[in-house]
Amino acid sequence: MTDLTSLTLAEAREGLATKSFTAVELTDAHLNAIEAARVLNAYVVETPDEARKMAQAADAQIAKGEGGPLAGIPLGIKDLFATKGTRTTACSKILGDFKPTYESTVTTQLWRDGAVLLGKLNNDEFAMGSSNETSCFGPVVNPWRRAGSDAQLVPGGSSGGSAAAVAAGLCLGATATDTGGSIRQPAAFTGTVGIKPTYGRCSRWGIVAFASSLDQAGPIARTVRDSAILLRSMAGFDPKDTTSVDRPVPNYEAAIGGSVKGMKIGIPKEYRLDGMPAEIEKLWSQGAEWLKAAGAELVEVSLPHTKYALPAYYIVAPAEASSNLARYDGVRYGARVGGRNIVEMYEATRAAGFGAEVKRRIMIGTYVLSAGYYDAYYLRAQKVRTLIKRDFEQCFEQGVSAILTPATPSAAFGIGEKGGADPVEMYLNDIFTVTVNMAGLPGIAVPAGSDSQGLPLGLQLIGRPFDEETLFSLGDVIEQSAGRFTPRKWWA
Repeated sequence: MTDLTSLTLAEAREGLATKSFTAVELTDAHLNAIEAARVLNAYVVETPDEARKMAQAADAQIAKGEGGPLAGIPLGIKDLFATKGTRTTACSKILGDFKPTYESTVTTQLWRDGAVLLGKLNNDEFAMGSSNETSCFGPVVNPWRRAGSDAQLVPGGSSGGSAAAVAAGLCLGATATDTGGSIRQPAAFTGTVGIKPTYGRCSRWGIVAFASSLDQAGPIARTVRDSAILLRSMAGFDPKDTTSVDRPVPNYEAAIGGSVKGMKIGIPKEYRLDGMPAEIEKLWSQGAEWLKAAGAELVEVSLPHTKYALPAYYIVAPAEASSNLARYDGVRYGARVGGRNIVEMYEATRAAGFGAEVKRRIMIGTYVLSAGYYDAYYLRAQKVRTLIKRDFEQCFEQGVSAILTPATPSAAFGIGEKGGADPVEMYLNDIFTVTVNMAGLPGIAVPAGSDSQGLPLGLQLIGRPFDEETLFSLGDVIEQSAGRFTPRKWWA
């Protein structure tokens, strides 16, 4: 039998349908792989008993010809999604041993369609980070290594556990969230595919909030097709989420292999940064050539407010985080550190419960929302956000179908290499991705090449609101041209 953990999700779905193997066999293969790869620290909770139970139920459904679109498919769930009865901590000490009594809407829909829960995946604490080094469970290790080196690399963040688990064959797909690039950057760092859908496409209900006007759930998978299959199950209207959009969910998979002939692809001149590595520049040109060869038309576009996106994002996101994280006070749920009075208890709980990066962002956020600074910072950042959104709208009004950019300014870097003395060095990893969240648009990262040390590099496609199908069609062209990227197995 083929190694079941090396299959794509689409191949596994086909194998289950033709009864080449059972859901229990598929699940066991992944549980064994997880056990052998604990050095990667991708999972923070493993649920083998639950997984086998769900796999048995899927086998019974498949035998009756009643299996859902994800029947028997083993998935990993980012530790930001509430899973009923299974510990959910956002990888923060402040949530302690919190076990929700409810299930997030996104995971509810995955279980409705027959998927199997393998466990909860590591992420940066409260999704705040670009390297998965801020988790209270320790950093995730990227399954990729530089040629000739044993140095441990970051998988990107905040969805580092999701990306590492998919790349290492520890699940067939994973849920993730993206507030400023937390799906697309880890996907680019691990040679996987990640899509951040349009804001409002997936319900945020039951997902631990970071910045409510920016957060959006999406999948990380091995191929463009796999991510399309997962997004169809994850997306949909939810009356419990006031930002959820009530419109039909298309069959995203049907867009794979669709013609891109005549589509206008925008190449934004503002993304040609000073000091951009030659490898990234070359990859970008190569991606444009692949799309052109498939019949797309390349046009230069201008997104003039791009240069303000990162500073505006790092005002808006911490402001919303400061508001959202006020609820973690040691009273209602999660960890509590005692004190002589309630104020002391609040202070001690939050001091012990939150990590350094989360504290930094809460303090920045509280500052920019405070009297005397609100107009100077937060209000101005929101105005800049409107201008960024307008830049994209003007591009799309000129007939542009999608915009092609690099996904990250570099390949994966070493654990402990960045952000120690200067947090801005880490924030710069989001330079190509934050505009998409500020404008609420869909964006996909697709592996497109390697750097000189053999590490994967990704390209990003940015689409019109609710036009994820075009991104899947274009992403498939890049994937077919570039091929798939799989790390050499050194961990087991």
